[in-house]
Amino acid sequence: MKKLNIATILLLGARVCYAQVDATLASPNGLLKVEIHADKALTYTVKDGSDILMKDNAAELQMEGTKASKYTSSTPIKYIKEEIKAPNYKLATINSEYNSCTIKNRNGINVEFRVFNSGVAYRFVNTSLKKDWIVSNEVADFNFTADHTAYLPYSTNEEKPKAMAFQATYDVAPLSKSKPLEAFLPATIDCGKAKVTVLETDVQGYPGIFVKGNKNGLKAEWAKSPKTFDYYPWRMQKYVTATEDYIAKGKGMKNFPWRIMAITHNDTEMPVNTLAYELAEPSRVKGGESWIRPGKVAWDWWNDWGVSGVDFVAGINQQTYKYYIDFASANGLEYIVLDEGWYNPKSGDMLTVIDDINLPELVEYGKQKNVGVILWTVFNVLDAQLDEACKKYGEMGIKGFKVDFMDRYDQEGVDMIYRIADRCAKSKLMLDYHGIFAPQGINRTYPNVINFESVFGMEEVKWTAREKGTENGKSYDRPSKDMPTYDVTFPFIRGMAGYVDYTPGGMRNATAADFQPMYYNPMTMGTRCHQLACYIVHDSPLTMLADNPTIYMKEKECTDFIASLPTVYDEMRCIGGKMGEYIIIARRNGKDWYVGGQTNWDERNVDIDLSFLPKGKYNVTQFTDGINANKAATDYLKSTQTINADPNNNMKMAVRMASGGGFAMKLTLAE
Repeated sequence: MKKLNIATILLLGARVCYAQVDATLASPNGLLKVEIHADKALTYTVKDGSDILMKDNAAELQMEGTKASKYTSSTPIKYIKEEIKAPNYKLATINSEYNSCTIKNRNGINVEFRVFNSGVAYRFVNTSLKKDWIVSNEVADFNFTADHTAYLPYSTNEEKPKAMAFQATYDVAPLSKSKPLEAFLPATIDCGKAKVTVLETDVQGYPGIFVKGNKNGLKAEWAKSPKTFDYYPWRMQKYVTATEDYIAKGKGMKNFPWRIMAITHNDTEMPVNTLAYELAEPSRVKGGESWIRPGKVAWDWWNDWGVSGVDFVAGINQQTYKYYIDFASANGLEYIVLDEGWYNPKSGDMLTVIDDINLPELVEYGKQKNVGVILWTVFNVLDAQLDEACKKYGEMGIKGFKVDFMDRYDQEGVDMIYRIADRCAKSKLMLDYHGIFAPQGINRTYPNVINFESVFGMEEVKWTAREKGTENGKSYDRPSKDMPTYDVTFPFIRGMAGYVDYTPGGMRNATAADFQPMYYNPMTMGTRCHQLACYIVHDSPLTMLADNPTIYMKEKECTDFIASLPTVYDEMRCIGGKMGEYIIIARRNGKDWYVGGQTNWDERNVDIDLSFLPKGKYNVTQFTDGINANKAATDYLKSTQTINADPNNNMKMAVRMASGGGFAMKLTLAE
């Protein structure tokens, strides 16, 4: 009888425990903590040391036909340490470590938390629903403790905010001043001591997050599942005309996307954060990945096929593309892109090439000169002809597709990019995704997705007008979009998500006073060296040379330098910078190092800390802003020197960056 009473008491105690779940999970270094409280609902608080960064964040997955939510227990904390190989990423190898636990729910929709030294992540895991399921909605609130400054990239489509190209500059304002408009991720909140960047990864079979700001934080929203569609006639681009009343549906057990809060104390930690990659599903590509070849591309669209001094009419035709191949071959560039126009975009048929192009002959011509061909297309056009296109063009020798105009982030759109990636991998075709949300782990799961746009890139300068007005009692006349400031902002925020196809390399460089929008012969904002630095600052395994071959041949010194740079590195470091002001990135390829820096419109002097260099003698080639670059943005100085590096000597190199300026240098270990 005594034993029975004890057992009864223990049972009652267990029931009381199950009525409420409280768990605390810390990062491996003990600095970050997540305090989880769960009963019928789940909330969590994020602490940075003794400071509360985020308080009572709500997380809930609302699934139709499931039992009422009731959390029952938490699993023991697990410490995980693993080495992740990351081909073509910012680091060749990532040493990942975290603590994890799972909060269990009686309805089988559990929540897994992981806490890294660099941030916090959670996801829902369906462990019991083996039949069809529908997610009517999800709740994800990111609540801060004060009215902090937010960096939000708002939708460019106020009428249909969740339908746009995911290309916008950052609106910088207190949370309380947020616009009543959806923004897309990543987004950063400056909490003073630390910055919190909200992003997501492993978004499969599910829509992606949009956020709206309020006085205390961000509230997530999702696009509802599409119901009916129509097509824009110019490119036969598919768009949503009506939606269901739910955000996702599926079948069977599932891991839902990771919601990430990357936490950084110094801005230099932001560009090198790797959580989006670490949390993504490992590669599904079978049979080796040696056919995935990063490289540089002679690109046609930005310069509007603008070659000159030739005896043929330049345009979308055989002679022009052979000219691009000749240029690429002469400069050791691996690829050319045939952008929009090689098939009739109005037809929606990418299997039929226009009469002015003999594609098999062009591919063979490129093969003879070691230059591969990549074809532009529209997402839904490729998806509709996926098997036929992959078979035809894979067998022809095409190296991949540049796929454009997704302009949505619903479940069907996400499914499409995974379906395309999977089928293209089977035909050994690479992919460059444009008009699309930021990378959300697919570059790890399908490494043949070798670049992503989702950046306010160089194409925007073609139509960025000037604006006039008065500010603080002073009149101004300036470009309406501030590209140099954006250029030293997005690597800190957008760079956390992964690759960017910014399409740099413009040779007609302009100061803020001289810049004008030009469609056929576009200018860039900032100096020549600002452009050269893009090839080092950006994570861009498949990167464009955006200007035309004619002007590159006239600017041979700069072209030779760009052509000599790798596009994939073994190591990346941010050795200096402040978001919105300037950035300095160092990358290692083998034993050689490459350093690039950029500034906003403020001229500045920087001391480059070279203490990261292993001991040895290095031959240095550097491009710096010329003495007159503040007036003539094309002015630059190329110089060479030899330095003896010794980490114990704390060696620094002084560099001046002009307004909108930059620098680029190559440090080659002398044998």
